[in-house]
Amino acid sequence: MSLRTLRGLRTADPAPVFARRLVQLVVGLYLYGLGIALIVRGELGVAPWDVLTQGIAKQTGLGFGLITIITSGVVLLLWIPIRQKPGFGTVMNALLVGPFADLSLWMIPTGLDLWARIVMLLGGIVVLAVATGLYIGAHFGPGPRDGLMTGLHRRTGWRIWVVRTGIEVTVLVTGFLLGGNVGIGTLAFALLIGPLCGYTIPMFAVKRRATDGTEPAAVRDRDIPDPATDPSPAQA
Repeated sequence: MSLRTLRGLRTADPAPVFARRLVQLVVGLYLYGLGIALIVRGELGVAPWDVLTQGIAKQTGLGFGLITIITSGVVLLLWIPIRQKPGFGTVMNALLVGPFADLSLWMIPTGLDLWARIVMLLGGIVVLAVATGLYIGAHFGPGPRDGLMTGLHRRTGWRIWVVRTGIEVTVLVTGFLLGGNVGIGTLAFALLIGPLCGYTIPMFAVKRRATDGTEPAAVRDRDIPDPATDPSPAQA
């Protein structure tokens, strides 16, 4: 990426704020990959989009991270008809979460005792919540799946929880039919991620100067889910 592009992303942010946003984005995406890996290695059931990834991996033999990238690309294509525009963070999310997940899966062993897998499941959910707060709070745009959810909400007028539920049920059922791992971890993720993100998103939101003299920059990131109405990520 060129220096001119980075300056364009910076808008009115002072250099320290912009640097924090970049670091926070990358750290958040790395932690998202780590959180996914922890839940996968817990072997007690994974989040709906990861059920789909596991199912596709089982049917094709492709790697988890590669499928995550491909799925993100397909989801971004679905942004076109709903006129959703990706941000810098959207592209980085699509490109980095998969490799970060693969790296973490390589580092974490399989076949652990039940107590260790329960700890990894719960720890992975907490890490995902922190990661979500970090990357969303950096204000570089939503992840591909979050953007699909908010874009459909804006275009159809349906309540965001209706759109979110419809997407995730479809993804979950498809992944399960393909052989993905649905279990108590899937339920735990569904119950815990929302409340946890309700804390982490406002906690890590970067306070930014107004970019046009009339409106705070954070307010202009309208495709970022509002934790008051939908605090949990569809998945990065």
